[in-house]
Amino acid sequence: MRRTGRAAVLAALALGLALPGCGGEAGDILFVKRTGSIPGAGLELRFTEDGRVACNRGALRQLTSAQTIESRAIQGALAGKNDDGPATRHVSLPPGPGTILRYQVRLQAGSVAFSDTSRGQPPAFFQTAQLTRDVALGICRLAR
Repeated sequence: MRRTGRAAVLAALALGLALPGCGGEAGDILFVKRTGSIPGAGLELRFTEDGRVACNRGALRQLTSAQTIESRAIQGALAGKNDDGPATRHVSLPPGPGTILRYQVRLQAGSVAFSDTSRGQPPAFFQTAQLTRDVALGICRLAR
């Protein structure tokens, strides 16, 4: 093979190896599953690093800037500053009396589970429930 032919083959190989990394899908930061005893309680939300969310395994949709910031704050609070947050400890709070909604949240650091009536919820659990409701009503256009 001539020198210019070899260089062209090497350049094509390098380009081919570089392309698969371009334009790939953003990673997930949070996966929230909500269940409950009322109609329309069932919901799955997948939040991505690039500020989008998928509702019930549908197409990704753009979050608002505030929702993107909130989802990242929740991820950080659940993981903890030194990987010592509730998700890394796999905190699962039992439901209290009169529970209507239950939440399971997964992220790279671990997972948590709680209900709307669980005792001892840290602020990040309440924030998760509120963000889930806001996204369900707004972006997902669901009844709850």
